Amino acid sequence: MKIIICLISLFVPAIVFGQLLEVPQTGKAPTKTFLIETPNPKAVVLLFIGGDGILDLTSDGSTTKQNPLNRSAGLWQPYGINSVLVDSPYDLGDARRGNVRGKSEHLARVESVVKYYENKFNVPIWIFGHSMGTVTAIEFANQSEKSASVSGIIIAGTHIGETLSNNFSKPVLAIHHQKEACAATPISASESIINRRSKETKSELVMIDGGEDVGLKCMGLAYHGFNKVEDQVVSAAAKFILVN
Repeated sequence: MKIIICLISLFVPAIVFGQLLEVPQTGKAPTKTFLIETPNPKAVVLLFIGGDGILDLTSDGSTTKQNPLNRSAGLWQPYGINSVLVDSPYDLGDARRGNVRGKSEHLARVESVVKYYENKFNVPIWIFGHSMGTVTAIEFANQSEKSASVSGIIIAGTHIGETLSNNFSKPVLAIHHQKEACAATPISASESIINRRSKETKSELVMIDGGEDVGLKCMGLAYHGFNKVEDQVVSAAAKFILVN
C-alpha cells in the first residue's frame, strides 16, 4: 500500500528532556543511548541515524548532527511511545566510504540495545533507521535469531541496494520524501523493499511531500532529511507501530 502525505510542517522542538543511558557491551565500549520516556509506554522505538552513525551524545541528549531522527526524538511522547536515540562509539562508514553496519560487532551491539530496552520496559521494540541507518535496520532484521525480539522495522530514506529477507515476516514501514534527490537513497530503494514483501506480511510505503530543501542533497537539511516535516514522519511511523 502506498500513502502520500502533503503538509505544512509543525514546529519541531529542539530541546527534549530525557536521560543518557549506557548499554553495556562485553569487552567493548558501552553504547550511549538517550531515552525520552512517556508514562505507561505502549512501545519503544530505537532510532539509528545515517552517515557514520556517531551522535556524540551528551548528558542532555544534545548532538551537533542534523538528522531527522534526533531533531524529532521528542515528538513520540503524544503517541505513548518511548523514543531512544542510539549512538555509535565508532565510525560505521557511509555510502561513499563503505560501511560496517552488516558486520557482527555492530549487529551484536544493536542486539544488546534491543534486549536492554526489552527488559527495561517489557513492551514491543521497534527499530527505525534513516538513510544509512536503514542498513542497520535491514541487516538486523535479516538475522532471524537476533530480530526475534523486535516487533517490526521502519526505514526512511532507504539506502540503495538493500534487500530484506523473506524470512523476516514482521511489519515493515518505508517512508520516503516525494522530492528525494540523493543518488544513494532513491525512492526506488524503498519501493523495492515493500514491493518484494510477501502479500501475507504487513507492509506499507508512505510518501511525504513538503518541507524545505537546504544544502547538499544527501544531508539532513535537504528533502532527504525530511527537513521541517519531521512531525509527519513521526506521525506516520507512530500510527503504524500502534496498529501493528
